Amino acid sequence: MSGLQGVGLLLLWGSACLGPPGLVRGALVISGDQVALQEPSGAAKSLQKRSTNEDMVEVYSVRLDCTVMSRFAHTVMTSKALNRANSSQEIFFEVDLPKTAFIANFSMEIDGQVYVGDIKEKEKAKKQYEKAVSSGRTAGLVKASGRKMEKFSVSVNIAAESNVTFILTYEELLQRKLGRYEILTRVKPKQRVQEFQIVTNIYEPKGISYVDAHATFLSNELLPLVDKRVTDNKAHISFSPTMEEQRKCPDCEGTLIDGDFLITYDVNRAKSQWDIQIVNGYFVHFFAPPDLPRVPKNVVFVIDRSGSMHGTKMAQTREAMLAILKDLHEDDHFAVIQFDDSTDCWKETLTKATKENVDEAMKYVSMIVDMGLTNINDAVLRGVNMLAKDRQEEKLPERSIDMIILLTDGMPNAGVSNIEEIQTNVHSAMGGNMSLFCLGFGNDVEYSFLDVMSKQNKGMARRIYEGSDAAVQLQGFYEEVASPLLLEVDLRYPENAVDSLTTNHYSQLFNGSEIVVAGRLTDNDLDNFMVEVFAQGFDEDFKMQGQASVEDWDVLYPDEEYIFGDFTERLWAYLTIQQLLETSKSGTPEEKSNASAKALNMSLQYSFVTPLTSMVVTKPDTEDGPDSPFIADKLTEEQRQKEEQVGYQINHYYPSQPIYLVDGDPHFLIELPEMDDALCFNINNKPGTIFNLVRDPIPGILVNGETIGEKMIPPDGQINTYFWRFGIVHQSLGVRLEVSTQDIVVLQDGKLVKLLWSDTASVKGTNVDLLLTEDRSLTVTLKDSVKFVILLHKVWAKHPYHRDYLGFYTLDSHLLSPLVHGLLGQFYHGIEYEVSELRPGEVPEKPDATMYVKGQELNVTRGWQRDFRKDVKNGENVPCWFIHSNGTGLIDGDATDYVVSGLFKTV
Repeated sequence: MSGLQGVGLLLLWGSACLGPPGLVRGALVISGDQVALQEPSGAAKSLQKRSTNEDMVEVYSVRLDCTVMSRFAHTVMTSKALNRANSSQEIFFEVDLPKTAFIANFSMEIDGQVYVGDIKEKEKAKKQYEKAVSSGRTAGLVKASGRKMEKFSVSVNIAAESNVTFILTYEELLQRKLGRYEILTRVKPKQRVQEFQIVTNIYEPKGISYVDAHATFLSNELLPLVDKRVTDNKAHISFSPTMEEQRKCPDCEGTLIDGDFLITYDVNRAKSQWDIQIVNGYFVHFFAPPDLPRVPKNVVFVIDRSGSMHGTKMAQTREAMLAILKDLHEDDHFAVIQFDDSTDCWKETLTKATKENVDEAMKYVSMIVDMGLTNINDAVLRGVNMLAKDRQEEKLPERSIDMIILLTDGMPNAGVSNIEEIQTNVHSAMGGNMSLFCLGFGNDVEYSFLDVMSKQNKGMARRIYEGSDAAVQLQGFYEEVASPLLLEVDLRYPENAVDSLTTNHYSQLFNGSEIVVAGRLTDNDLDNFMVEVFAQGFDEDFKMQGQASVEDWDVLYPDEEYIFGDFTERLWAYLTIQQLLETSKSGTPEEKSNASAKALNMSLQYSFVTPLTSMVVTKPDTEDGPDSPFIADKLTEEQRQKEEQVGYQINHYYPSQPIYLVDGDPHFLIELPEMDDALCFNINNKPGTIFNLVRDPIPGILVNGETIGEKMIPPDGQINTYFWRFGIVHQSLGVRLEVSTQDIVVLQDGKLVKLLWSDTASVKGTNVDLLLTEDRSLTVTLKDSVKFVILLHKVWAKHPYHRDYLGFYTLDSHLLSPLVHGLLGQFYHGIEYEVSELRPGEVPEKPDATMYVKGQELNVTRGWQRDFRKDVKNGENVPCWFIHSNGTGLIDGDATDYVVSGLFKTV
């Protein structure tokens, strides 16, 4: 079966994509006994009949231009396409951009007509376009995309034989971490493109110490195509593979360009202590002096050991802590506190980080086990009191920094649980004498609480994402704060010469980081522009004083056309807005209000999409009349977390457990994480067929699903079917559900509840809990039993062929009895198989092999299926062994043996 196919081509780029709807859902394309991967681009060749619309949308140009002027990056992404069809096509444009960036402009040019984004106050934009927002038809919404990026997307109808050009511009100030700046581009073309270019130019007047460029997809053949030219104060990096060089293999259409393109660099700090740029009445001062000795630190690690840290999180925390303890400098002092609803200390005082003490602490950390509730208030205050007592008793070096590093994964639910009260208690106890760094582990943590509390106490917060690299994330954060160089850094400028300064006092400067201050000049007489820096160093006070000077850009870059002349002003605006947004979270009510108002005014003035503004683009009229506008917003970290929580709720399971699902048209997938493998098969049958998916006679659990066909037969004659309705019964609990693409009906103990997919609701019953996320997912948790997740796939309402359909996922299947069966259920308690004799398949990149399973010898093919739990739109590729002919040889009996006569019938 072919999966959901659209018409035309799709381009994912940076990650930007152009193309018609439907193709973003990649699928394993199968016809008879042949299999091939249909990538989301529709670029891979299928062995089945393909639609004649395949080449109707031609994407012929994709280009990224990034210009970095003294750390301020101005990026323009341009994509061009032509609709060759004799009818209009809906084309999507998607871009992954850094979450620290502000969108500055977006435009679409369609046959000479330009449609430009308009930055408005967010609330006014929402009211103005309330109808479009409430109808759910607005496009261009910005969504979280991984840890570092966010996705901007828009769709537009393009008339026959028409061209469209999309241009997106965004800007950001590159942050120095661990001694380097990073420019990240996510590149996922998913097809070969005639003109494909990444061009980055870096201008650093004080000189560039090194530049490195690499990508996750760079092979030995592609590596020479990265053109890197570096002079004293400029770097040029470009990557422009030809159509043939993009080819994945000699006989296939796919592209091998798929991943992250990363440029890292640092500036030369040896030539001059000063790095001040003055352009067009604004200045920016970069401060990171070289060769400073580190200041000793006194650090209390406060580790959450509550029950929610059970399993992998606790193991990763212990792993990270063991590595961090090893990295302590011998002149540091440290302590370890572990807490749940009670608090325990390794020692009652801080201890010097000698090898003997570190070894002893490592033994203590390795014995931490999870239990109990979460009392953050008492744990942090105990750390504060420990530092204060040791400082008062002069047990700590006079010139040293006091800090607490708190790691927690949840909300306080023991002792003082009111967030504002905890923040007040901690701020009062610290008294501005120490720093608090908060690490929020996982999706359940109240990040905004930790973020505000850390900023109130001269620190910062960081999210630690659940994953196999969580321990590495913890260690990476520690490395950033492990080596303080200066304390209480004051950067001073002539009062009569500057105004509108950004923050010019910092509690600390860490090795590998950088302080940036910007402002507006009121006096153009730069002969009197003296700059002073005062701070506390390792063994003496630090003081620098010097005269700022203006760089002559024409002399520095005589062969360049200076096209970014207002970069210092825009850098100042970017930095000011960022800092005002921080103040709006943690100041007094009046400070919050004033900061928000100023940030809003500046966002509008400089055309930045920030959390306070929205960009609105009116799209061209369609044949059916005016189309809805799209509204692009800027996500806060809290909004990103909420988006991830939706995915997490349907993805949270024991890591060692398999996952069983049926999705698409219809694809069955058995994921086996312990074996790092998966099995997959399709079931072909006529629309209206009802299959038994799960049947467990012990508790009386039954799950049946009914298929539905396309609205009409597509031109290629390929008839696809999907599940559109499920019936779920738990006889012992008296629960009965019917879930369709229209609504959800629940019957329990004679009581009927009806929900719509347009709702967001949490329904808790005696024997069943329902969690409904609007137009996305339904989680069904049966008391003391299995958990099912049903995903809703919404298809463009005007699509000529496709319909909305459902996906079905099983979690906690180990709670069912050994007698469970059904098309999915028969695999709940494991499947033993071996794969050998790997050999070339019909498609070069999809090898065949021999599988030995259930006493049979099967020919199988390596392919892909989609798991949509994390991303209901695009899904995630899962490599699997595909079993042909409706799973014959893998499933018990024949697929027709699982056909039943009704949605709640067993036969």
